[in-house]
This record gives sequence, structure tokens and C-alpha cells, in this order.
Amino acid sequence: MAKQLLLVRHGKSEWGNSHLSDFDRPLNSRGLRNAPEMATRILHKDLVPQLVVSSPALRALTTAKNFAEVWNKPLSQIQEETSIYEANVTALLKVVNKLSDKYERVALFGHNPGLTDFANYLSNANIYNIPTCGTVLMEFPFEKWEQLSHHTGNLLEFDYPKSADED
Repeated sequence: MAKQLLLVRHGKSEWGNSHLSDFDRPLNSRGLRNAPEMATRILHKDLVPQLVVSSPALRALTTAKNFAEVWNKPLSQIQEETSIYEANVTALLKVVNKLSDKYERVALFGHNPGLTDFANYLSNANIYNIPTCGTVLMEFPFEKWEQLSHHTGNLLEFDYPKSADED
């Protein structure tokens, strides 16, 4: 069975409070609106992942929780992975290569520029920028997550909140 990796960039976040650290920035109203909408698109395509892994930064975790609610997944099942926050391609690859092989499809919630770089590194994506709350689904012809590496994936789908306006 092939592996599928769904990368999800956190929703639009709040910049209003200068006292908050970058790590603690919450989603703004658009971010809170976009997350369930994007999660629903994935649900309707029957592409809900078996595992949700997220950066512990507030905006990423809140996005992951919004998606999990739409997907009827217990929030307690969201795996927080500290190394996703401010991660580069190497750090993200380490996270993905360590995933349990019992999962066929996994969602990873994180940040740019890491996620965009990672999508382009793993697949033929050639994406300039994953917008906030954007999703990238890639498929890999492997049975083990540890086999994922440079350009082994195939881009199945790239979607983001405003894409519906472009049709």
C-alpha cells in the first residue's frame, strides 16, 4: 500500500499583539474560518488521514484541532512534534521517516517556508508558496515511511482557501 502525506500550513494568524511570542500567536478570524472549510474539502474527497501530527505552536495546533473536529477525530489523538516548529527540510524528513508504518495517510501541520520547501523536495510539486491553510497531498510508492526521500513522491493535490474563487 502506498503512503500518502498531507501537508497543511497553519491558518492565518493574528499579528495584533506584540507581547506574544511567535510561538503563541493565535489564529485570526479568517484562519478560524478557513480551517474547517479546508478540512471539509478533504473529508468530501474521502482523504481523511489516520494520523494527525502537528507543530505545538498555537496557530498550527489550533488549525490541526479544527481539522480534527471536522474529521471526527479525538483531539487527544493529535501528536505534537516539537521539531516541526521552525523546521527545515531535514528536520521535517526526520519526523516523517519515523512515522509508524501502520498508517497509510498522515497529515502534518506546520509552517512556511519549511512546508513549501518540503513539498518541493519530496515531490515534483514546484510550488512557489503554500498559502495559509493550504494543503498539499503527495503519494509515495512505498510501504515504509523511512523510504521517503528526495523526489520520491507524486503531487496528487494542492489546494488552498482562495482556490475556489479561481475556478
